[in-house]
Amino acid sequence: MAVRMITTSFTGHRTISKAKAYFELLKFRLSALVTFSSAIGYGLASYSGFQWSNFLMFCLGGFLVSGASVTINQVMEQDYDGLMERTRNRPLPTHRLSGNEALSFALAIGLVGLSIISLFANPIAGVLSLVSLVLYCFVYTPLKRVGPIAVFVGAIPGALPPLLGWVAVTGSISHEALILFGIQFIWQFPHFWAIAWIADDDYKRAGFKLLPSGGGRDLNTAIQIMVYTLFLLPLGLLPSFFGITGMGSAFVATLCGVLFLSQTFLLMKDCSKKSAMKIMFGSFLYLPIVQIAYLLDKI
Repeated sequence: MAVRMITTSFTGHRTISKAKAYFELLKFRLSALVTFSSAIGYGLASYSGFQWSNFLMFCLGGFLVSGASVTINQVMEQDYDGLMERTRNRPLPTHRLSGNEALSFALAIGLVGLSIISLFANPIAGVLSLVSLVLYCFVYTPLKRVGPIAVFVGAIPGALPPLLGWVAVTGSISHEALILFGIQFIWQFPHFWAIAWIADDDYKRAGFKLLPSGGGRDLNTAIQIMVYTLFLLPLGLLPSFFGITGMGSAFVATLCGVLFLSQTFLLMKDCSKKSAMKIMFGSFLYLPIVQIAYLLDKI
């Protein structure tokens, strides 16, 4: 009896541990942010007849596809993840899950996610979601060890969520969808490079080359971060200019853009890790605040 209880307890603990490891593969916060951006695009495109059931299923599908993408990324980079402080405790480097288990999980949730999007949105949104997954996993991921071109490529799937949300409602890639894509595309550069600046030592251990200007944490890189952040100021006004939203969100986008830009001047001044960290946190705040302002202004 005692042996059976111990065996049952061990089996239960192992099951919980496995479930936790699978959940970690999803990178919940990242996948939730991707889903949030998709939801903003969906909301902005919904002029009348908003269907909550379709919306919630679309969000579920998007979350699953994002989870599949980051899981495949971890399968492909499991050896490199084991070399870096920030990633060495992930499920694959710690052998809590095997590569085959993770890949099977990714394929299952990816197929389910793509099917949900195609069924509850439209086939165009499903195809674009597949394109995003392929670009992220099989183009961006291997390019990380080649050079900073990876950031440009990675910015494409990174900027697709709001466009996907718009396409899920309208079934077409219109200029409104491209504006939403463009804002998030440019945002990727200061966001990615701030993270790369902070994690540069870790990235070098894995052979990742993501910083521009020869990969240095120097003034040239800081200037490039500033320039891309500067572009967000005019881009942030385009939704108002084209009538997607009103003037209220244009004010919020401009204010957030100026505050975000001011952080880059600090980095240009001292080229410190602390200043790069402020830009990283600034990027985390900029995008959701501006996107929420767009949605509220439209409502």
